[in-house]
Amino acid sequence: MRISFFGGGTDFPEYFRENGGAVLSTAIDKYTYLTAGRFYSQLFGYALRLSYSKGELVSKVEEVQHAVFRECLRHCGIERDLELHTVADLPSFTGLGSSSSFTVALLMALYAHKGVYCSGLELAYRAIYIERTILGECVGVQDQVISAVGGFNVFEFRAEDDIRVHPVPLSPRRLNELESHLLLIFTNIKRRAADVEKEKVSGFSTNKDSLSAMHKMVDQGYNHLVSSSSLERFGLLLNDGWQLKQRLGKGVSNQEIESMYEAGINAGAWGGKLLGAGGGGFLLFCAPPEKHQQILESLPCKHQVKVSLSAQGATIIYSNEARSFNPAASLQSLGN
Repeated sequence: MRISFFGGGTDFPEYFRENGGAVLSTAIDKYTYLTAGRFYSQLFGYALRLSYSKGELVSKVEEVQHAVFRECLRHCGIERDLELHTVADLPSFTGLGSSSSFTVALLMALYAHKGVYCSGLELAYRAIYIERTILGECVGVQDQVISAVGGFNVFEFRAEDDIRVHPVPLSPRRLNELESHLLLIFTNIKRRAADVEKEKVSGFSTNKDSLSAMHKMVDQGYNHLVSSSSLERFGLLLNDGWQLKQRLGKGVSNQEIESMYEAGINAGAWGGKLLGAGGGGFLLFCAPPEKHQQILESLPCKHQVKVSLSAQGATIIYSNEARSFNPAASLQSLGN
């Protein structure tokens, strides 16, 4: 999963095709896990076994109710003799990119099951294709990339098949300093990102100035991080970005979220933002470490989640079937 600091919204093809886009984001040490294992369907009355928040036992791929499972199985040409199980460190619909993390993990597991190794940008491109083209979801493309690639990066969006990865060169000391200043708090509000994003996308033509300013903040945030300056400037920039983000749609924030954000600022935070599309999920604050307890006390009954930054991207934990993969050859089959 991930924390996105600046540039969110400019990762939609509807915007960056004409204007370019970029985000500054980091993978965090919270994961979606997907296991794919063989089972002998001739011994059972079904061909596929799926386990998530529900369970499915089906005879055909077409019978699968879970849309991402169904379309990824179709995309990989797998019809039977497979069981899939998924769990996650954190809940879905909370602004940390969990939905795309699931798609990326599922695709990687299915490819490994077939004896194929797919990773990095190639894996991200395929996840983007599944979500946007096959499922028609109203989503951007940053979550798939950070989930697949990992690390702490500026992602530059030139086209849907031309995404550049620029690592942020942070020393271990600077990375630890940033981690010690961040406070991640769950609002107890869950929402579907697509519901919020539809309004944003429809308003891109009238919000170009805000999106352009948010795009420029990527470079500003990068410069603050790689310098030796106080992280107060980074925190204040987060606040500026949050004010701009709220202009993108009515569903981005609400009175409850605003009250929580104000409480955090009044308790000593320099700035922060609601992660993800908006409407709920996790609040991120940047504040002096000595102010963290005061901020937490200002938000009773809200849960803090501690994370490490610059985590690895999608990884095969174990497989005895994966072999070398040719990304160039596979790109040609994306539309098939």
